[in-house]
Amino acid sequence: MHTTLQDLLAAGTPVVADGGMGTMLFSLGLEQGASPELWNVDHPDRIRSVHRGYIEAGAQIILTNSFGGNRVRLGTHDLAGRAAELNTAAARLARAEADAAPQPVVVGGSMGPTGQMLAPMGALSFEDAVAAFAEQARALVEDGVDVLWIETMSDLEEVRAAHTACRQAAPDVPVVTTMTFDTKGRTMMGVTPERALSTLGEFGVIALGANCGNGPDEIEGVIEKMRAAGPDVPLVAKANAGLPHMVDGVAVYDATPDVMAGYARRVREHGAQIIGACCGSTPDHIRAIAQALKP
Repeated sequence: MHTTLQDLLAAGTPVVADGGMGTMLFSLGLEQGASPELWNVDHPDRIRSVHRGYIEAGAQIILTNSFGGNRVRLGTHDLAGRAAELNTAAARLARAEADAAPQPVVVGGSMGPTGQMLAPMGALSFEDAVAAFAEQARALVEDGVDVLWIETMSDLEEVRAAHTACRQAAPDVPVVTTMTFDTKGRTMMGVTPERALSTLGEFGVIALGANCGNGPDEIEGVIEKMRAAGPDVPLVAKANAGLPHMVDGVAVYDATPDVMAGYARRVREHGAQIIGACCGSTPDHIRAIAQALKP
């Protein structure tokens, strides 16, 4: 069932987002080091099953399997030339499951970092980053995402490149941005929650916040600081399901669904309106979050 993020936010109630995509794909057979985006064409049924599982668990927002879908990052898998194809396929699969859902579901087009440092600290120029993100954004919008979702960023300049690309490629499509505050309350590039809120707010995004990182406690603190700095901005919280530890070569996260339910209630009290999870989470975690956020 189709809706818009604007409508979900306007209701004033908590909005449940989905959980980890990579975690679910590894459980379905994705090998370490392989491209998750390639599964959009090689195993579309498995991608749709992940989206369906989150929708059935109560997610009102699902993100496409396109986190690493920009041509720079795809180039590490020799797939740069297939960026448009893989993003279009990602959007089509998520759109199909959202349209078939019994409840209203928004499709967010996931856009993660390039994996390279921008100049002058790195070799990637701002213009090349914009071009890569614009190609991705056009492909995602072409096959039906409702919102472009820039996520897991640590560098405000890369966020600016991605946002510039979104506005070039699809000026009428709303944008959400989240950063990762995994280094003593700052991003890897030293950005504080307050600075992120101020800068991203200037971009005119429809919602902003934090994802991934070192688990629920960290993101709760980030959201609390953001709310204090900007009381009127819709905030997003998508925490990892705790911290990982290796079991037989596989990363296992330590936060149970009950733990994530408690996180959902607390982060809502701190001011987040869009609440989901990230790495290590499954439909069971999202089901617990959805139940915890019911009036």
